Amino acid sequence: MQKYLKSMAYGFHVITHPFDGFWDLKREKRGTLAAAVTFAVLTVLMLVVRKQGTAFLFNLNRLEDVDMMVDIVTVGMLFILWCVANWCLTSLMDGEGKMQDIAIFTGYSLLPLLIIQFPLVVVSHMITAEEGTFYYVFTVISYLWTIALLLVGMMITHQYSMKKTLVTTVLTLVGMAIILFIALLFFSVIQQFLTFIVTAYKEIRFR
Repeated sequence: MQKYLKSMAYGFHVITHPFDGFWDLKREKRGTLAAAVTFAVLTVLMLVVRKQGTAFLFNLNRLEDVDMMVDIVTVGMLFILWCVANWCLTSLMDGEGKMQDIAIFTGYSLLPLLIIQFPLVVVSHMITAEEGTFYYVFTVISYLWTIALLLVGMMITHQYSMKKTLVTTVLTLVGMAIILFIALLFFSVIQQFLTFIVTAYKEIRFR
């Protein structure tokens, strides 16, 4: 438990000193998979709270359309797809990171979203539409910060140059789309196959 708490707290060092931080996550084992998963789970919670709790002036979501399970599945799938696609690609591109290393740097990279977006939900109820620039600026900062951490995390974990990191990021996104397409195609074929079996069984039974 003590190691877990220390690894959680170390996340604040990672997001403020990313080059040293991500190096220590992998080489010095300062991070844990449990902490990374915790950050991912909290990101799901943040998304739900933001959609349901943000003041109506800044909330583009209709509350009746918000589905917590959809948010959980979406974020969970994106997290897993990113890790799997990145691992598949970097295994072919001389990357040094293992699947666990990828999951760890990805989870820790989500921390800026948590420390900025949660307070913004409260702040959204305290400011007017004219002061909305403050809200939107910090929202953009949280996303840009997270993206920057993902890039640095990938670069340090796999020992890539920035150019190779950018190329790998694009290929990872393409890989995610391909994996998702294959998965949907697979389930569609299985569904059609099962439907065919059931239909054939009924026809044989009633003859």
